[in-house]
Amino acid sequence: MTTPRDLTIIAMDTTPSRPVERGRLSLALAGAELLDLLAAEAAALDDDRIVPGHTPATGDRLLDEAAAALIREAPYESVGDWLWRRGRGLAVAYLAALEADGQLTRQRPHWKPFAAGRTTLTDSPDRRLAEDRWAADEPVLTALAAAVGLREEGPEGIPVPDDDTTATVLAAVNDALLELEAARQRRDIEQAAYDNIWRGQ
Repeated sequence: MTTPRDLTIIAMDTTPSRPVERGRLSLALAGAELLDLLAAEAAALDDDRIVPGHTPATGDRLLDEAAAALIREAPYESVGDWLWRRGRGLAVAYLAALEADGQLTRQRPHWKPFAAGRTTLTDSPDRRLAEDRWAADEPVLTALAAAVGLREEGPEGIPVPDDDTTATVLAAVNDALLELEAARQRRDIEQAAYDNIWRGQ
């Protein structure tokens, strides 16, 4: 299992106070992929630039795709740019991968046999491993989940990874999420102004 797969499973298995938007989850998944690539020494950070390393076969198709997608020419890519480029549509890709692996099922209402149905997780070893990591408050998974709103900060706080590389990636994820939220708020304001103009005519 990989951190992005674990994060996807936790996102489906948790009931946060408000639904997690796919755009936010996609950015966090791109950060999770990068953290796994750094741990596998498939990349390293030079300040906030991602320097590719060797390209190991991880056994996970999406993580292998992420490794192949690293920019291999100087001045390389910043962590923030990676999150936006790699993160585009990534939540959908991970859901599709889980479904292809038989980790998701669609429950169709018996009175609507042709309805798409609700997607649910199967009881699998991968799901149990993700739940164990979540229950153990593993710092990277917990920090990413907290960033997208899957976990509220309790009195003890959120566990913080103690290395600079991980902190750099997590800070970039939080910055990207703030940027996404600001863009959404601007669009909402512009749409409201547009609607008011039409109502006033």
